[in-house]
Amino acid sequence: MKKIIFTGGSGEFGKVFKKLNFNKKNIYYPSSKIFDVTNVKKMEKFIKKIKPKFIVHAAAISRPMSLHEKKIEKSINTNIIGTSNIVNLCNKYKLKLIYFSTNYVYPPKSGNYKEHHALLPFNNYAWSKLGGECAVQMYKNSLILRICMTQKPFLYKHAYTNLKTNFMFHEDLAKVFFKLINKKGIINIGGPAQSVYNFAKRNNKKIKKKILKKTNKTLPLNSTMNIEKFKKIKN
Repeated sequence: MKKIIFTGGSGEFGKVFKKLNFNKKNIYYPSSKIFDVTNVKKMEKFIKKIKPKFIVHAAAISRPMSLHEKKIEKSINTNIIGTSNIVNLCNKYKLKLIYFSTNYVYPPKSGNYKEHHALLPFNNYAWSKLGGECAVQMYKNSLILRICMTQKPFLYKHAYTNLKTNFMFHEDLAKVFFKLINKKGIINIGGPAQSVYNFAKRNNKKIKKKILKKTNKTLPLNSTMNIEKFKKIKN
């Protein structure tokens, strides 16, 4: 296989991905000190050393969501400018780029959004990921994955009955990732649209119900995606 630089190896998905692909010697997981997305010279030095064909950009500032409201400069510098730096380097060295985005870029209302539908981020985190998408969209040798996934086991004792989503576990994407790597464009990634409660109770029968207030400013009540394109690829 061709060499891959994977950013975000210390993140939750990165840990699962490394565990499932521990025997693949062609995947490199540089730390943020070595491959600092805000430092073009550092990244370029590592690219020249490794000579990859792919960059999988899964690193980002995500939680806590409040950080994107309180420290927008950190969110902008890492998620938007940092991603733009990577796009420029991919363009310079002719590398394929796979960018991890989020389902939060879709409006929080009707759901069942397809890849070509209009976008309206729900919060600053989603705006920062869409900002990264804008740069990636300009580079044709790229793939944007709008992902809805979470940790296994489900982390919480309660789950919302009125919040619809496409949750899948990190390992579900990690297992089929190499079916996606040669695709281009945009692909919605997730599981069947359902309430968070219905998703969680499949693995925890003792999970308790909770209602999310419609006035909340943290989570969209329904930004579910149409995942038909993803289903055809993975099957």
